Formats: sequence, structure tokens, C-alpha cells
Amino acid sequence: MSRQFLPGACALTLDAVHSITITQWLTAAALLASPVLCHAANLNFLKDTPVTYMHEADRKALNDAAQKALDTKKDGESYEWSNAGTGNSVSITGTVTPQDTTKDGDRTCRTATLTAVAKGQTQTWTPIVCKTGDGPWKVLKR
Repeated sequence: MSRQFLPGACALTLDAVHSITITQWLTAAALLASPVLCHAANLNFLKDTPVTYMHEADRKALNDAAQKALDTKKDGESYEWSNAGTGNSVSITGTVTPQDTTKDGDRTCRTATLTAVAKGQTQTWTPIVCKTGDGPWKVLKR
């Protein structure tokens, strides 16, 4: 079984058997990047990265943008998002760029490059996401 290590998410892995929502995945990344865990796990390089500034409403804004981008954009086309209106005093902007679309029956999978920029720092994640029919996109766990 191959493992894909994701920037800003320590050893969070993706698997074709289990899936989680993009918001849950970002929440896990945020918890792994929290100052307490970063110090305890020697992950100080994650301090002050965009995910550490994200609140629940920001993660929801990114998830909503990702769902829309994955539903409407062609491979390689980017969708811009921001946390404007979430109540967070830290401005976070970024893009969602779907790529490598594959289909198997009513199941569609894509690689999604999610980028967030906050306080001059850029963070990028590249999960593989799938959906069945008209359902929501979910990150695959490996």
C-alpha cells in the first residue's frame, strides 16, 4: 500500500477504502499544526502556517470552495477562495485546482491542489478526492 505524505498534515495519509470530508481532513491538519502538538512532536516548522490561523468557519469556506471547484472546474482550472465574512481577523486566500480526473461507473476521482495564503505564508495540500453520483467530494484515506 503506497502512502502519500501531505504538506502541513504530518503523516496524514489517504486510502481508497475510507473517506473523510475535506473539512474533517483540514481539521485534522489544523490539529496537527497546533502549537502544542507541533512543540510536542518537534513540528515547529508548522507554526504560523495558514492552517494554524484557520477557524472552523474558514475550513468550511475552503471546503465549500473545494466542492464548487471540483464540481465545476476542468482539470488545471483554478477556483479562487477567501475567508472573507468568516469573522476571522486573519485574511486567508487561496485556490483550489482539480486535476487528474478519473471515472469508474458513477464514481469520479480527482487530485485537488488546495492552496492557502495567510500572513505571507503559503501552504499547499494535494489530496485525492472522490464522489459517487451527486454526493459530496470526500478525501480518500490510504
